[in-house]
Amino acid sequence: MTLKIGMIGLDTSHVSIFSKMLFDTDHPHYVPGARITAAFPGGSPDFELSMSRVEGYTKELAAWGTEILDRPEDVAKQVDAVMLVAVDGRTHLSLFRAIAPYCRRVFIDKPFAVTSKDAKEMIELAERFQVTVMSSSSLRYAQGLQDELARCGEGDIIGVDCAGPLPLQPTQPGLFWYGIHVAEMLYRVLGTGCESVHTAATEFHDVLTAVWKDGRIGTIRGNRAGNDRFGITIHRTEGSSFVDIMEHPKPYYASLLDQIMQMFTTGVSGVPLSETLEIIRFLEAANVSRETGETVRLDGYNMA
Repeated sequence: MTLKIGMIGLDTSHVSIFSKMLFDTDHPHYVPGARITAAFPGGSPDFELSMSRVEGYTKELAAWGTEILDRPEDVAKQVDAVMLVAVDGRTHLSLFRAIAPYCRRVFIDKPFAVTSKDAKEMIELAERFQVTVMSSSSLRYAQGLQDELARCGEGDIIGVDCAGPLPLQPTQPGLFWYGIHVAEMLYRVLGTGCESVHTAATEFHDVLTAVWKDGRIGTIRGNRAGNDRFGITIHRTEGSSFVDIMEHPKPYYASLLDQIMQMFTTGVSGVPLSETLEIIRFLEAANVSRETGETVRLDGYNMA
């Protein structure tokens, strides 16, 4: 049986990336047994990187035979699972609110939300309508990172240093636009339990220092100075290892799609929503610290 997938928010390169892997049998990472059968274009009028891409990606998806519909709920009503990939995290609550009563399995692209208030309401909707929801950046599942964790295990990790590009967008609060990628890498290795975060920022760099409740420290270096590569150094009791996320031959989007399809098939998410919520609070706290210069506790600051 072919899994019918709906796609909501046709304003991101992920539309093209995912659709090619699901439709093109010659693609090196083709995924059989699923098709994007219905889609809703969406788009944010005040966000140029959204509106400028809707028409092109809508045409591309329609060329594969996908039915383009006028409302997100109409998509949800006729598919088995939904990819909510709208590039503007501000829209995710309203879009999920529209589809939650009609679908049981939803992938929500990063960022899950851009406020913890929205994130909490989305989680409440998922619980009320019994929807399995997974949200993740593709960097969480980068094959080089997964291989390193499998090779050396995860029991003796004492700290992590992550780096990646950090462009900013006026409509997307601070670190939510690209900081989500490195935050997902950080949480993939250290898990939940961050206690506080401090951000130092200049025109070209942001450096976040985060302290976990068990004493481990993780850092994020965000670059706006020309270095667009993602990397991570994992510190263990017996040594440190660096992973260049970009050098593995398997694209990280292919690894993410593997995880999405597993969730669509089994109904079990590989990322607990409690962890997703903490990541949103982490980025909120980092943004506050970025503005004030102060260390911000995740459980001691009113983010609502």
